[in-house]
Amino acid sequence: MVNQFRIERDSLGELQVPQDALYGVQTQRAVENFPISGLRPWRAFIWSMAAIKRAAAEVNRDLGLLDAERAHAIVQAAKEVMGGRWDDQFVVDPFQAGAGTSHNMNVNEVIANRATQLMGGQVGQYLVNPNDHVNMAQSTNDTIPTAIRLGALWRLDEMLTAVRDLAEALAKKSKEFDSIVKSGRTHLQDAVPVRLGQEFGAYARAVERDAERIERSAQGLRRLGIGGTATGSGLNAHPEFHSRMVQHLSELTGLALLTSDNLFESMQSMADAADFSAAIRTLAITLTRIANDFRLLASGPATGLDEIRLPAVQPGSSIMPGKVNPVLAEMLNMAMFHVQGCDHTISLAAQAGQLELNVMMPIIAHNLFEMMQVVIGAINAFTTRLVHGLQANPAKAEGWLEQNAIVVTALNPLIGYAAGARLVKEALARDITVRQVAMEQASAGNLKHRIENRLIASAEIEAALSDMRRLTEGGIIG
Repeated sequence: MVNQFRIERDSLGELQVPQDALYGVQTQRAVENFPISGLRPWRAFIWSMAAIKRAAAEVNRDLGLLDAERAHAIVQAAKEVMGGRWDDQFVVDPFQAGAGTSHNMNVNEVIANRATQLMGGQVGQYLVNPNDHVNMAQSTNDTIPTAIRLGALWRLDEMLTAVRDLAEALAKKSKEFDSIVKSGRTHLQDAVPVRLGQEFGAYARAVERDAERIERSAQGLRRLGIGGTATGSGLNAHPEFHSRMVQHLSELTGLALLTSDNLFESMQSMADAADFSAAIRTLAITLTRIANDFRLLASGPATGLDEIRLPAVQPGSSIMPGKVNPVLAEMLNMAMFHVQGCDHTISLAAQAGQLELNVMMPIIAHNLFEMMQVVIGAINAFTTRLVHGLQANPAKAEGWLEQNAIVVTALNPLIGYAAGARLVKEALARDITVRQVAMEQASAGNLKHRIENRLIASAEIEAALSDMRRLTEGGIIG
């Protein structure tokens, strides 16, 4: 029977490792120590760490610290990891040893074993050493925060594209719905008229502003602390390692990256990640509000507002035939609640650093990459399957507006606030429109101009209330 395990050794002793695994003894210890969630690292975290290892091998080779043969093998192995070939070899739970040593060693061991294979050796033989060669001039303490920054920047454009596509779709609906005048609502109570297009234009601009916030906050992620090694001092790294790494990573990834002006700060502080997370949280707040509005505006249809109609994408009930629910808006709510929870975790973890290091970086990384994944997926689905197919219900919007007594606000310049309030009270008591009450009062000679001390004619009431769209354009009516 073929042996299913190999024996590897580290400073704590011997341990069995699966025979064909590219990872090694330190990864295996982490697997056994942390059977917590069953989750694996996000692809962004794998890619960004492999990019660091590739760049480090090339920089250390150019500095004369790593021989060309090993450097070439590390580079080739890291390229494969960056391309996703060995994703199944990254097996450490996100809830792991502090700072991310387990994830760093998982990457070091996979690349070392694969590089050993490329050099003609067998896994576990380590012609390329995980610590001495793959991790040369590095520490968990500078690679993990650097990887968090790179991984977030790697998906930044994808996330911003999703957000801006949503804003564009909402803006198109704003133009499509511009002719529909409806009742405004504040405090969930009747208010002066607005156009449905104005509501959607506001949604679009809010989402655009969130994209701007995210892009602005991402600038802080571009400062890399790689080369600080264990505490920020750069011990065991060449004096040029930091600057060369930043330049090389910029070229390798196509990202605009910057050197750190203080490697100790880059090691200690996770504020840049927290700031970026907070900008995404603000987007989640906006999207939650919009999803809630869509659910409210589409409520009913027979017993709700029913001013918009959402695409019917699936049956809404296992017991009530014909029921169709706003499932994509509900999905967006749930997704954004989760995103805000991820941000809260990042906030707590970012403040939990002590002295030279924040040991909570693994959960910061996991939550940041997860919230980006959820945002991208949720927004794309919401835009494609809901917003693009959303329709207005002008008849219902105009019907509600006709019953809205608060349009009396347009008469304020003519009759004043107090007289208008009396008209609203009577309209509601008699269950008729405020226009009817105002016309009756004017015909009876009971309405006076608030300044000119003259009676208001019925024609003036009609002129003020006949064009509801004019009430949505600002200015003084009358």
